[in-house]
Amino acid sequence: MNEALQQAIRFSIDHESTWDREVTGNWGVHVKDPAPWNTLLGPVHDRGPVSGAIALDGRVLTTWGEPDRADLTFSIAKTYLALLAGVAHDQGLLPDPDEAVRVRVPGIGFDDEHNAAITWTQLLQQTSEWQGSCFGLSDQADHYRAVTFGEPPAGNKGDLRPLQKAGTFWEYNDVRINQLSLALLHLFGRPLPDVFRDTIARPCGASDDWRWVGYDNAWVEIGGQRVQSVPGGTHWGGGMSIGANDQLKIAQMLLDDGVANGRRVLSQAWIARMRTPCAIAPFYGLLVWLNTAQKMFPSVPATSYFGVGAGSSFMWIEPSVRLAVIVRWLNPDHADGFFGRVFEAVRGLR
Repeated sequence: MNEALQQAIRFSIDHESTWDREVTGNWGVHVKDPAPWNTLLGPVHDRGPVSGAIALDGRVLTTWGEPDRADLTFSIAKTYLALLAGVAHDQGLLPDPDEAVRVRVPGIGFDDEHNAAITWTQLLQQTSEWQGSCFGLSDQADHYRAVTFGEPPAGNKGDLRPLQKAGTFWEYNDVRINQLSLALLHLFGRPLPDVFRDTIARPCGASDDWRWVGYDNAWVEIGGQRVQSVPGGTHWGGGMSIGANDQLKIAQMLLDDGVANGRRVLSQAWIARMRTPCAIAPFYGLLVWLNTAQKMFPSVPATSYFGVGAGSSFMWIEPSVRLAVIVRWLNPDHADGFFGRVFEAVRGLR
């Protein structure tokens, strides 16, 4: 590892998340919600130090911190839901992502007049404007939500917002993501963690040390069995706990256009779809953040794309130099500084 890369890692360690390491302190997303949505509904656990892993052209250059620690990764679980949607597409369960969700999974909240036209693509792009409650949480909970890399909202968090036609308004909304997860659960007919293990994690060479759990009340009946639906994050608890080394293997599969260990995991076409900018939100694809016009992170190329979780956790993929990076518990205000340093360091290795 060259000195420039060592300095980049030192930079990340010196700019640790402002969240406490214990969940009893300054920790979590829910604490900023207005009542009654400012409470946890599922299990959480303390976090580790700044940790990460970097691979260049398929070769692991370095790891740091506690890269095998299964830590909550918050909204990177959204990106994993997009991978599962790709599995469904490739298996023929979801042949047309632009089809209305209610066609294949009726009776779970997509049948009323407002929601009937919502497509899988709109859910994956966060433009669905789905209206309703999912496991006791109203979509209103995330109306006017501010996100670090999005435009400032035009109202106060949790205030009721007039809904728009599906596909015409972008909003980062965790309740709608949970509704997508529920729809995918019904589509597959078995627990999403099982599908993820069998179709993504193990084929990528990841360990079985990760876990993906739901809210305490998020149980439904599928095929006569009681199954827990999992959230696309940890906004209200639960979610995906996974180590940086395992995440790096999944990121490498994406960098390799869907192939891992000589086996096709996802179709190249689906990954290209994930990276296609949303027409009304060009900084976003299918549950991934895009660096369109280098707006998100000016210090790295426009071809970069990211999974981003609160706290903050990042999965960064940069195809131009064949780079995959995982960094956990980095202060997001210093993410561009870290990525820029890593990018310059690895360019010197090629």
